[in-house]
Amino acid sequence: MPKKRSGGGLSPTQQAAKFLGVSVLSGAVLAGIALPAVGALGLAAKGSVESFDALPANLKTPPLSQRTSILDAEGGTIATVYSRDRTVVPLKEISPYMQKAIVAIEDSRFYEHGAVDLKGVLRALNKNARSGEVSEGASTLTQQYVKNVFVEEAGDDPTKVAQATQQTIGRKIRELKLAIQVEEELGKKKILENYLNITFFGQQAYGVEAASQRYFSKSAKDLEVQEAALLAGIVQSPSRYDPVNDEAEATKRRNVVLQRMAEVGDISQAEADKAKAAPLGLKVSRPKNGCITAVKGAGFFCDYVREVFLSDPVFGKTKEDRAKIWNQGGLTIRTTLDPQAQESVQQSIKDHVYTSDEVATAATIVEPGTGKIVGMGQSRPYGVDIKQGETTLNLSVDNDMGGGAGYQPGSTFKPIVAAAALEGGTPPTQSYSSPYEMEYPSPVAACGGKNWVNNEGAKLANENETEVGPYDMKEATALSVNTYYVQLISDIGICPVTQMADKMGVERANGNKLEQTPSIALGVTEVSPLTMASAYATFASRGMYCTPVAIESITQRIGNKSKSLEVPKSTCSRAMSETTADSISTLLKGVVEDGTGTEAGLDSRPSAGKTGTTDERFAAWFVGYTPNLAGAVWVGDPKHERKMVDITIGGVPHAKVFGGAVPGPIWRDMMSGALEGKPVDQFNLVDIPDSADKDKDKDKGRGNDDGNRDDGGNGDDGGDEGGGPGGVIGGLIDGGTGNGGNDGGWGNFIQGQGNGGNGIGGRRD
Repeated sequence: MPKKRSGGGLSPTQQAAKFLGVSVLSGAVLAGIALPAVGALGLAAKGSVESFDALPANLKTPPLSQRTSILDAEGGTIATVYSRDRTVVPLKEISPYMQKAIVAIEDSRFYEHGAVDLKGVLRALNKNARSGEVSEGASTLTQQYVKNVFVEEAGDDPTKVAQATQQTIGRKIRELKLAIQVEEELGKKKILENYLNITFFGQQAYGVEAASQRYFSKSAKDLEVQEAALLAGIVQSPSRYDPVNDEAEATKRRNVVLQRMAEVGDISQAEADKAKAAPLGLKVSRPKNGCITAVKGAGFFCDYVREVFLSDPVFGKTKEDRAKIWNQGGLTIRTTLDPQAQESVQQSIKDHVYTSDEVATAATIVEPGTGKIVGMGQSRPYGVDIKQGETTLNLSVDNDMGGGAGYQPGSTFKPIVAAAALEGGTPPTQSYSSPYEMEYPSPVAACGGKNWVNNEGAKLANENETEVGPYDMKEATALSVNTYYVQLISDIGICPVTQMADKMGVERANGNKLEQTPSIALGVTEVSPLTMASAYATFASRGMYCTPVAIESITQRIGNKSKSLEVPKSTCSRAMSETTADSISTLLKGVVEDGTGTEAGLDSRPSAGKTGTTDERFAAWFVGYTPNLAGAVWVGDPKHERKMVDITIGGVPHAKVFGGAVPGPIWRDMMSGALEGKPVDQFNLVDIPDSADKDKDKDKGRGNDDGNRDDGGNGDDGGDEGGGPGGVIGGLIDGGTGNGGNDGGWGNFIQGQGNGGNGIGGRRD
């Protein structure tokens, strides 16, 4: 006895035979559906039994693409992104009116025929033959579902979409065979559920739940009859019957659906007439898609999360595999972003740098010991409207993650040189002559047994002529003495420095290797703020470097089921000994207390950091940390065109921009807010005595990074220096008033308590 379909009717084999028989005998049943009657007979030969049997036997139904939610560390929504705005719902959560409306208008005999409606085929064939064009189709709801599956598989690839929708006999035959299989395997109710979840309803809404939310701001289960009829009517032509842009046309179409529902007995004529008289009742919710919708200025972090997903092999072997999962959506991505830290980052940026300024700022905060990115922002808003100053270029990250070519870090690179030296056995009391100006020493040992040679007699200088050694590491770091650090790298060699940088995750933003030249000690190679924040976190975690991470967990929803995806983990490794890291913290604590970074110092907790200002002032930095968090702030022109001289930033005019004067306060404010209410932890400091051969006569007032004199002792007048330092330990003597200097005074090197005089000028970066 022939095999029956569940629910009655012919078996798949019987349906296929009957359909093909009708096709061949009529000359072009398929062509009558898909193409004008003219010329159809010749094309019908493609629908032979042999071609039919050669088609694949199984329909690969793709998981329906859905929206993805990106959450912060506390579960708050950062943004919603999607390739298809869709929320899959089961049939029981779809209004019965909606179910009846779509069947009535699209396939009123849906529950009576099999996958192929032969009566409909012949009716359409007859009508199309008489009109000479396709005036009526005969696709069943099942066939339409199969076609939508092909479109879904095509994604956003225009070539694949064209192939999925092309009006050819071959595609129609394949569609019909697979429709027969679907009817056999799924049954009517599941087909209807799948159809309502996959169909496009216009206004970027895929599936009935998204459509109901878009047009009526309500769930699909709550749709009234007139609302259901409107949505069902849109399906045939989402652009033509778009109720948002053409209410009159949409109303006419809705009423056609209502009348059809009455004709097939789904509702009474009285109910239909009443519904026809009702207004459309739209309550439109505009599409909200993408990182442009991110809250708290987290658009760039949102975009970074997307870049991580598309680039990390943990999500798929190839970029195409990863993109397919991302576009499929249905992901709930819990990130590392701390809402308190993020809000503080954006508020500090807003307070200090305006979106309309000639230059921009970017800032990133990471957690030492975990690599978690807890804050990321910039002054240029996220978006595509260039006229409004918007950009999608993430100034905080490397080029391959959506950023630019990076920026020279200036003197913020010097602590890496110091770490390499200390790790190699150089004592922190190491002293060098540190003249104001000098030629680069030559030759200098580099990696691979090679030497760097100064063939061109290249020179370097300190910021001011008053910067003349000898200096030890403590003072040279606090005052950011260029010649000291070039002598230091020339002494220990370039290779230990580049190797230390590698251990700390410092790489060029364009992906190239660090150059083997002594000038890297002065920060000449371009890096990103995220790179520098992560590197300094190594000092905060007492020598452990952890790769930055942005994703905590991901749950993927496929249909009505959910599963967890593996996510990238931070890899932590020891970059230096605890003693070396603690020594750097001791040195950099002095920078914010009595050196070039005093404006960045935190009042309520220990902090350490380093200023940086590049040649010609194209960029200024402050990178620093507490035991809890590490952060980097960059200020400059992303195009590397505007020098920060005679410039107004955040409403404040600057003759020259220094790392301590603009990035420093941004860092201070963002870190203060991020750490508010958090435990106050202490550094593990070490005792670094002054070098024995230190020239005490040179310890006069020294200018800090922003030209403001630190607290100091009684300094001599004249020359290029302000008031001299107070006691190196203690600083109990009040500061002098040092006149006529180009440098502001620096005073209490360790816990100074004297009152400072007024110095002038002086940059230390």
